[in-house]
Amino acid sequence: MSFKLAQRAHHMNPSVIREILKVTEQPGVISFAGGLPSPETFPVQAMQDACNRVLSQDGKSALQYAASEGHGPLRDWVAQELKQQGMNVGADQVLITTGSQQGLDLVAKVLMDPGSRVLVETPTYLGALQAFTPMEPVVEGVASDDEGICPDALRRQAPGARLAYVLPNFQNPTGRTMSEARRAAVAQVAMDTGLPLLEDNPYGDLWFDQAPPPSLASRHPDGTLYLGSFSKVLAPGLRLGYVVAPRSIYAKLLQAKQAADLHTPSFNQRVVIEVLKDGFLLRHVPTIRARYQAQCQAMLGALEKAFGHQGQGGDDSLLWNRPAGGMFLWTRLPSGLNATDLLPLAVAQGVAFVPGSAFYAENPDPRSMRLSFVTPSVPEIERGVLALAKAIALARTRSVAALA
Repeated sequence: MSFKLAQRAHHMNPSVIREILKVTEQPGVISFAGGLPSPETFPVQAMQDACNRVLSQDGKSALQYAASEGHGPLRDWVAQELKQQGMNVGADQVLITTGSQQGLDLVAKVLMDPGSRVLVETPTYLGALQAFTPMEPVVEGVASDDEGICPDALRRQAPGARLAYVLPNFQNPTGRTMSEARRAAVAQVAMDTGLPLLEDNPYGDLWFDQAPPPSLASRHPDGTLYLGSFSKVLAPGLRLGYVVAPRSIYAKLLQAKQAADLHTPSFNQRVVIEVLKDGFLLRHVPTIRARYQAQCQAMLGALEKAFGHQGQGGDDSLLWNRPAGGMFLWTRLPSGLNATDLLPLAVAQGVAFVPGSAFYAENPDPRSMRLSFVTPSVPEIERGVLALAKAIALARTRSVAALA
């Protein structure tokens, strides 16, 4: 039997990262590829205790169908948490989603038509590109620098665009963070031009020394959709996130949610609020920050040792940034090398990464790479960076030989 695919299905592509993760399952390969939280941070005992309490106290309700908007106490918790961060949010604006990835999907379904223009950072989160693509928009990259999307470029491209998607805190893939001045400028452009913003903040709690500035949504609440997640501060297997939406658009997002999956698992929601209700994150998240900061410092130190400089240098050097939080750092290979071509050489040496080209809406930089430092141990990070250095040296030798 022959199935006729919908036009949108032809635009769907497999996740490059998921395909690379299959490679990293080979014995002996150290992975800097996956954006996976460290399982050492998962609060297993707290989750087990909460599961027992939920099942014993209200098990029948926890296992039943539930409201599409989400579990009321959890929505209240999200609203109160965001108010403490400077956002004017009511619980009636919070939609609990099956991971913040579903939030991207719902926004795409509600706001994007074939041919509509959507603006993204350069580079941007691959999962967002995957969520947007089936709706067949025209996704345009906006010039970006070490602080994220550039306001002047955004202003030029804003007229007629449906929305701009941004990750202000410890961005995936680059690890960069918008300064307070940059946030003010971006919010001003959005207000001046009537450009809706889609602000994605899965990493904002993972700062090392200083919390990031207030959100774009706190500056431009009527024009910003805000995405949050419990994956990075509790556990990704829960598949629990949320959208905070202006009331003018909330009802349509709720309808899209109902059509997608009726509601996010009510048991998971009840377990999470049971864990959160006594201030658990105030004790737990600092342990994640400390762990990730130590691992980030280990990777930065290993890079400096292997490549002999501070991440700065000429076109013939490996370059890298120094993130102030999150899970990733961004590197750029020496002139003449291609990260996609380098990957099999690196895997042969026992290390994997994600070529940066996958994160660009257009005009990808073939020399860019994303390295994740949170899953490997410090000794693995050190060995992995040495293996990466060997692969780069081998690739440069082959490049010179080819030119000769």
